Amino acid sequence: MGWSSWNQFGDLINETLIIETIDTMDKSGLREAGFVFVNLDDGWQRYKGNRSYHNGPIEADPVKFPKGIKYLSDYAHSKGFKFGIYNGPGQQTCAGYTGSEGHFEEDAATWASWGIDHLKFDSCCSEGITAPASRVEEIFRNMSKALQATKRPIVHHACHCGWADVWKWAANVGANHWRIGQDIPDDFNYPGNRDNYSFDVLDMLDRGKGLEKYAGPGHWNDYDMLIVGLNGKSAQLYGTGCSNIEYRAHFSMWCMVASPLLIGSDVRTLSPYDMETLLNKEVIAISQDPLGKAAELVRDDPRTQTEVYAKEMSDGSPAIALLNRGTFTATMTVSPFRDLGEWWPKYKIRDIWKHEDQGVFNFTNPYTVEVAPHEAKIVRITPVR
Repeated sequence: MGWSSWNQFGDLINETLIIETIDTMDKSGLREAGFVFVNLDDGWQRYKGNRSYHNGPIEADPVKFPKGIKYLSDYAHSKGFKFGIYNGPGQQTCAGYTGSEGHFEEDAATWASWGIDHLKFDSCCSEGITAPASRVEEIFRNMSKALQATKRPIVHHACHCGWADVWKWAANVGANHWRIGQDIPDDFNYPGNRDNYSFDVLDMLDRGKGLEKYAGPGHWNDYDMLIVGLNGKSAQLYGTGCSNIEYRAHFSMWCMVASPLLIGSDVRTLSPYDMETLLNKEVIAISQDPLGKAAELVRDDPRTQTEVYAKEMSDGSPAIALLNRGTFTATMTVSPFRDLGEWWPKYKIRDIWKHEDQGVFNFTNPYTVEVAPHEAKIVRITPVR
């Protein structure tokens, strides 16, 4: 959980922005809620062009970051945060800055000396969609070894845009999370793929179906960064923005599927509704449950365009998401037997967004609720013994 610079700012980043972001997250309650990583994405590097043109140690842009990256890392740590950075395995990164080709060990040591806690290592552009899995696997294995050699615990994000079946092998080479799809736009349900590339919120959920078994403590399917609060105003992402209901459904479903939660908007300008969404401790608890299970699709009704997801929880009270993908309000029910395979004659329901217990229900009087278009109702269900 944390924040990343890319979705809102692209490579238009600087020292002042990062300091103000850290201060805002500290004072607003985001850090206390669990958003502890502050991650620089692409554009922090000094040079554009091939790394072979600049064979010395990798450097930060002295104009954007006059005090250097270690200063920012130290500042983040002093406020109780962790600090992350980005690079790629090729000559150039996706935004055209110097990559790490031929310098894995050197760069890993540099980042460790700066106090880095998270590395997003992005091979999407240098290797591309056609790269054989064996080639990409070798790249991330080598970077994992380089990070481990520093003796500093650094979270390793293997970013390959969901290609090469990365989920099948990434954990085995030392990665902690891996993207399961191409970049997310600021869209909930764009027809097809925007620009024949991007995966909107519903696309990404579809992409994750069947991949749940690859997620678990220390190794996660990554559904991409959050778009809550972008409102169609990103300097980097395409998309017209989402409604408040859609952004909340997006956040809810990322919590259900146990995706990493990295805020991608400008935290300095988040609305009260955005903050209410991001600070909901009950839905965050679903995301951060120590059992580490990802929700699975347990019911799908193409006629009404509704879906039910269930997530096993460590305390024995599963989380259920009632998702309305359609354009009309839908009436949806919860059934322990149908949705969980549990024979519970009576059960209690708690609405996670209302923060209210909804009562006791049974087979003849099941929990039933109206779900607005593009809304996700999130509930916890507990048997009554």
